[in-house]
Amino acid sequence: MNPPATADRIVQAARALLARGGAQAVSMRRIGEAIGLTPMAVYRHFPNREALLQRVADDSFDEIARHWTARKHGGDVIARLRATQRIYLDYALAWPHLFDHAFSLRRERARRYPEDFRARRSPTLNVVADVVLEAQQAGRLKPGDAWDIAMTLWAHTHGLIALYRAGRFSYDERQFREFYEASLGRLLDGLVA
Repeated sequence: MNPPATADRIVQAARALLARGGAQAVSMRRIGEAIGLTPMAVYRHFPNREALLQRVADDSFDEIARHWTARKHGGDVIARLRATQRIYLDYALAWPHLFDHAFSLRRERARRYPEDFRARRSPTLNVVADVVLEAQQAGRLKPGDAWDIAMTLWAHTHGLIALYRAGRFSYDERQFREFYEASLGRLLDGLVA
């Protein structure tokens, strides 16, 4: 088995630092120390810290999209729609700093709604919008703009996660997950045809 390429090792080290301490923990010096390179060697692969952090964020989007795509086909379409939102929660709670960097912090190259999303530049929301459209075509969801509905679902789940992580719930994780599922159900009840 071949060792990972240097750029991949740099990304893995940046991800590990980000996962442990947030974006402020990521520096070219720390990455170099973690994998035995000088900071200048790291710059040969990424022009700056922002480009490296963007790559980590892009990889995070791709990771979630892979999980969503794996559950995209077969079974009840509403159950699959619920599964996409559950995976988002799972990711947020397992990797809070990666989640914040990918989905909550202002970034220069962050995708903007509606133009970037409607142009299918979001690996994550593409999956949700596709499942929404499939549910509409099957007569399971009310008609409406699939992208607006997907964004509504995202805003709902993201908002609940942000409130939970900010200490706005007295629930432990199990209780919050139960509330999250029930809240998602209430939202979907209004969308079901």
